[in-house]
Amino acid sequence: MLNDKTDTPVPSADIDAIIDVINFNDQGLVAAIAQQLGSGEILMMAWMNAEAIRETLSSGMVCYYSRSRNKLWRKGETSGQTQKLVDFRWDCDGDTILLVVEQTGVACHTGRKNCFFNALRDGKITTIADVVTDPKKLYDK
Repeated sequence: MLNDKTDTPVPSADIDAIIDVINFNDQGLVAAIAQQLGSGEILMMAWMNAEAIRETLSSGMVCYYSRSRNKLWRKGETSGQTQKLVDFRWDCDGDTILLVVEQTGVACHTGRKNCFFNALRDGKITTIADVVTDPKKLYDK
């Protein structure tokens, strides 16, 4: 989203160049990790295809690809819990994207701040984060 540190959309030719260096898997997808600006908290992992990358870089709002629904998933379209893109990065192999975002509300569909609330503690599976927002309030509108 950032184009010379402004909120102007990334030019189409630049988006094409980025998509050309991404190594998509056999399903045409690439892993994308969302990280909160400032705190560095890892919020979630989802998948993107070329169309989701194009929309994200053009609009500045994060768009993923939903494998279960087989369509684009605009983060927050049903819950209102959006992600504004601050920085778009990819790793050395081009097979993982890092999205630095400004998260509005919770990132996880369970109503937690992030999706990584399960942990191994003292040899036991433990929930380490409480629900912040009742998911029914997010999705049953």
